[in-house]
Amino acid sequence: MSELALNLEPAVRRALHDLADARGRTPEEEAQEAVRRHLHEEGERVRALAEHLARAHADLLRRLGE
Repeated sequence: MSELALNLEPAVRRALHDLADARGRTPEEEAQEAVRRHLHEEGERVRALAEHLARAHADLLRRLGE
């Protein structure tokens, strides 16, 4: 696994450390979970938007493919 350095604002860093401490985890584990969750949620949002656009413009896309 490669490393990624994040420059966090002091308040965000403190909140991350506090949450990790409260949950008995490392700040890195909390950050990884947050990134995974964000990527999943954004991926779902982008997929839904793409599907909506494809349905809304299906006729145009069909004509362009002819």
